[in-house]
Amino acid sequence: MKFLNELRLAISTVQIKDVIDILVISYFIYKLIMLVKETRAEQLIKGFIGVLIIAGISSALNLYTLNWVISNIFTVGMILIIVVFQPELRRAFEKLGRSNKLLSFTKIKGEQSTFKTEEITSAIASLSRQKIGALIVIENTVGLSDIAETGTFINGSVSSELLINIFIPNTPLHDGAVIIKDDKIVAAGCFLPLTNDTTLSKELGTRHRAAIGMSEKSDAFIIVVSEETGIISVVQDGIISRYMDSESLKDTLYNLFIKMDDSIFTRRGSANENVEE
Repeated sequence: MKFLNELRLAISTVQIKDVIDILVISYFIYKLIMLVKETRAEQLIKGFIGVLIIAGISSALNLYTLNWVISNIFTVGMILIIVVFQPELRRAFEKLGRSNKLLSFTKIKGEQSTFKTEEITSAIASLSRQKIGALIVIENTVGLSDIAETGTFINGSVSSELLINIFIPNTPLHDGAVIIKDDKIVAAGCFLPLTNDTTLSKELGTRHRAAIGMSEKSDAFIIVVSEETGIISVVQDGIISRYMDSESLKDTLYNLFIKMDDSIFTRRGSANENVEE
């Protein structure tokens, strides 16, 4: 009971500024741990914590000689830390200075958009030259997990080599569609719903009709390469644009990815505002 009374008394004296103080210190300790994790400085931090524990014990037990030794170790140790771990400390402060989350998010997303655009465009251009049929579905805000389940899960990074290999004739996955979400090829060999539009040109084969059907049921962006002619087409919102060249496709894809990234950032910001409210 005495312990509980003391605990209640201690809690009752805690003020908002004390909580803020603890949270700030906790944050800085966490960031320090993250900065030195898996570096030589990590072992130093562990040793420093060990010395602090020993110092606390020696102080509690009034071990004056040990306290004197530890205090001198700290005095000399701080200088040794700066000298020995100067490269790690410099990298840590540089990393801390680059840790603006908004700028980092924008930069990373911009780099991903450029990379995905280059890889997909390169694959489509190669498949078009070789007249190899292809069907690529890029997920937007409407989830396509049910479509992905009809194929084979891959969960591989977007790359031109992987996309080309998937659509090589007579391979297990070449007949279906590839689903891309963010920077991942989620699945391949997927089945898409065909459109019921009877006014479409007879020139459009099954791949094109599947692409239009998928775009009618989602906001996905779909790329089609004709197996007969090598013509590149893009489909979105039920509308097909044919005879795309590599440069036009690259510009279209880059603008698409930038808009998608902006949309994701906006939704995250709105979600955070709702939580705060």
